[in-house]
Amino acid sequence: MHTVETVLLVLMLGALTGIVARYIRAVPLPLIQIGLGAAISWPQQGLHIVFDPELFLLLFIPPLLFADGWRIPKREFFALYKPILKLALGLVLFTVIGLGYLIHWMIPEIPLTVAFALAAVVSPTDAVAVSAITRNLGMPSQTMHVLQGESLLNDASGLVALKFAVAATLTGMFSWTEVATDFLWMALGGLGVGALIGWGFAVARDRVTRRLGDVAATQMVLLLVLLPFAAYIASEQIGVSGILAAVAAGITTNFADLNRSEFIAERMQTEGTWTMVEASFNGAIFLLLGLQLPSIIGVTLQHAGQEWWILVSYAAVIALALLLLRWVWLTVGVQSSLWHAHGEGKMVEKPSRLLTLATTLAGIRGAVTLAGALSVPLLLNNGNPFPGREQLIFLATGTILFTLLVGSIGLPLVLRRLPPSGEPASTAEERHARLEACKAAIASMVLDKRQAESADPQWLAQYQESAGLLTQEYRKRIDLLDDPMPTATPEAHAEAPDVMLQRRQRYVVELELRQKALHVERDTLYAERQAQHINDESLRSLVAELDLAEVALRKRLAVARRAASVTASAASGGPNSDHPIK
Repeated sequence: MHTVETVLLVLMLGALTGIVARYIRAVPLPLIQIGLGAAISWPQQGLHIVFDPELFLLLFIPPLLFADGWRIPKREFFALYKPILKLALGLVLFTVIGLGYLIHWMIPEIPLTVAFALAAVVSPTDAVAVSAITRNLGMPSQTMHVLQGESLLNDASGLVALKFAVAATLTGMFSWTEVATDFLWMALGGLGVGALIGWGFAVARDRVTRRLGDVAATQMVLLLVLLPFAAYIASEQIGVSGILAAVAAGITTNFADLNRSEFIAERMQTEGTWTMVEASFNGAIFLLLGLQLPSIIGVTLQHAGQEWWILVSYAAVIALALLLLRWVWLTVGVQSSLWHAHGEGKMVEKPSRLLTLATTLAGIRGAVTLAGALSVPLLLNNGNPFPGREQLIFLATGTILFTLLVGSIGLPLVLRRLPPSGEPASTAEERHARLEACKAAIASMVLDKRQAESADPQWLAQYQESAGLLTQEYRKRIDLLDDPMPTATPEAHAEAPDVMLQRRQRYVVELELRQKALHVERDTLYAERQAQHINDESLRSLVAELDLAEVALRKRLAVARRAASVTASAASGGPNSDHPIK
């Protein structure tokens, strides 16, 4: 099949499996995509793709890591840096040494340096797979931030460890001093180059858009999509970590975005573009993994000289040992940092055995592991075949599948047994921010005495009437967000939920009526176009206005319904009566 046709087919299958996953919620999306990829490539006449690891790392990994660095909450990321670094650096070293010796002991024909290479390959975790599995299962938010931060950084540490294990196999020489020096150079250099490129782009973008405004929004979004590739390529050219450069560029760009509140079109286009890029690339990654399975299994069974069930048993033992080492490191090496973060209020959830088990099962391996395994060279420096390469690739692939299966089955069971964590801190902060924004908007409409006296009387009357209507609208929104009379008397407190319930239910009805009216407006506009009373350009412009209005209205309606539901529970003496807004 032609390359272009293959790319289009993979993108189409990624989109279709994303839709199918909505109907089959019991099976995580990555497993569906891997299974489909294996199914369409298994027959002799199936779809077969030559997998280039370097091209794979260049095309797929930088934009996804850039997007993760761009989206991850920076406050939590830096507040929880101690457990993140212990997992991203300490756990990788612990895994490479412990698992490497285990593999060499279990499979003596694999040299120790190759065993270390395999351990390095399977050390990075995959936050994409974890997010897909834990969606809607209630993974505590701060724990999820730790997992995301770990996966952002341990890709680099795992690939660096792989590089030196392969080099030791090729040359027969190994130096801890050289490893430490090169790792610091690659890590710090990658972070520095990525931050510099991200900052340079932010400065250039700011100068252009401050002059042109949102007219250049589409071009700026395109340049932003290309930015992670630029950071990755520039870093790799000078011998530092392109993966960390992509992460650093994403974090730096996000910080620059905090000063661009007025660029609405650019912000909306950026969000939509990255959502599509992430969905497309994530689907392509797991489909490509599935497409490689039959050939990996066939080549391994042909050259290994062992029964298939022995190789599968090796993969299962390695995956279980990997999770065991992770559990040990979490219990011994990271637990104190988590307790410290919890004591300082940086981590709401209290460390516990169940939470440690959930974090252990979330150590799922994915795309970077496969790419690293396939990047192992075919030949040694003397021209002999690289020892145990087929077994290494098979065992790495088996580890990916085993960790995916264990996580898919075990994580839902463990997360259901975690005690409810109550209202997430982000929800309370969001409510507070909405309150402050509403109060500030109301305050901005008040004219001072000098403005009122110098204003035209007719304009002043119109302004006061409009301000009164708008203030009433903001007051309704504040009623949804404020806790009802926390200082009231017990008698008033007993009656307040009933009064508030009626007011909130009335506001829900009003918002539902507004939404219905927007739907009628939109249907009428389409009818006008079908009747040839307006053209397509006018239709798109008018419908875009209604779409923006409905997006905002849907969010307000969801908040209003939730507030009315909780207040109804309070009015009936339900479990939320002491805290009506959650």
